[in-house]
Amino acid sequence: MKFIIDAQLPRKLAFLLRNAGHDALHTFDLPQQNTTSDAEIIDIAAREDRVVVTKDADFVETFILFRRPQKLVVIATGNIRNTELESIIISVLPAMITALATNSYLEITRQALIIHE
Repeated sequence: MKFIIDAQLPRKLAFLLRNAGHDALHTFDLPQQNTTSDAEIIDIAAREDRVVVTKDADFVETFILFRRPQKLVVIATGNIRNTELESIIISVLPAMITALATNSYLEITRQALIIHE
């Protein structure tokens, strides 16, 4: 699966996804790096068939109103240490990949992977 990780999430998350066999970019890897606009992130996701992974509620609004990006994973853990976030992602990753095959909007909390219809 292909992912694009938004600026407010650690770059290490892209490395973690790559180590699990996925194609993952962080906004820091893009020409405008962490100043890449949400619209450009959505365009890249559409062009390259990537899932947007973010903490940014603006993406949720855009998804609900316009179904863009096509696939969205929202990290809804609040402030959290990177090591704790990585642990959560590792624990839900297999279920997340399975859910993304048939669903477009997922939310990861400290306790659960939530699949939104």
